[in-house]
Amino acid sequence: MTGMKATGQKQLMLFSGRTHPALAEEVAKELGIDVVPTRFDTFANGEIFVRYLESVRGSDAFVIQCHADPINESIMEQLIMVDALKRASAKRITVMTPFFGYARQDKKHRGREPISARLMTDLFRTAGADRMMAVDLHTDQIQGFFDGPVDHLFALPILADHIGAQVDHSEITVVSPDAGRVRTADRWADRLGAPLAIIHKRRDPDVANEVKVHEVVGEVKGRVCVLVDDMIDTGGTIVKASEALFEQGAKKVLVAATHGVLSGPAAERLQNSRISEVVVTNTLPIPQERCFDKLTTLSIAPLVARAVNEVFTDGSVTSLFD
Repeated sequence: MTGMKATGQKQLMLFSGRTHPALAEEVAKELGIDVVPTRFDTFANGEIFVRYLESVRGSDAFVIQCHADPINESIMEQLIMVDALKRASAKRITVMTPFFGYARQDKKHRGREPISARLMTDLFRTAGADRMMAVDLHTDQIQGFFDGPVDHLFALPILADHIGAQVDHSEITVVSPDAGRVRTADRWADRLGAPLAIIHKRRDPDVANEVKVHEVVGEVKGRVCVLVDDMIDTGGTIVKASEALFEQGAKKVLVAATHGVLSGPAAERLQNSRISEVVVTNTLPIPQERCFDKLTTLSIAPLVARAVNEVFTDGSVTSLFD
């Protein structure tokens, strides 16, 4: 079978939804297998149909789907894929979400709000997932929402090594764009041997995606500032953060984020800003109209493939980051 890799009696099979087939093909190539042929149909009323064109009985199944725009369709498609595998007697099903949708709704900020990230994990568990794998979840606590093993992968080594290769480490200050990213920024600072700065900001509670930037905590004057975040959505936070850094005398600002959501005006905002380079990974597909000159995209596929192989061979995913 073309989509299978066998070890002893175990059989690894890799499946891909329709949102980012290029990433799945890269992962498959790293693993030395093919993505399992799958038939997808979307009916006139929007309902999704999935059928696998090979037997999946007894397989160790990995289902890759990036929760990209249109995000709700992406999620529903992956849920249906998992259900199809469960009903076709796959032995173990791992849901691989390079970008996990609804991760920002991980807690209640005010009354009468949902915790949609928990709902997401419940849906995948109900559909038949035995295990989950994700890259740079918005918060670590989401791992505890799923009733089963969760492999949390980090893009930091890929991103930091790219930045570190082009900038003198002695000039770098790692900057967290808000208090919530301090732990991530701290890991960056450790890897690059650089000091840390934090931008204190407040969100406008009445306007979605609106941020008001306040003071910079830390020394950034004359420094090459590396702003690090888990995702760039509309680009508003990052651009305002960069402006605050330049106001405090930063020599240069680079941006590194795992997920390039790049909604709405993001590409234009970032291209027209004073930021020198924006580095993301390909956890999400970035269509041509969202690309811009300052954007660099690094592949997450080798990391994902190594993690899949560690899970398949009962190895250690944690060892990839030690």
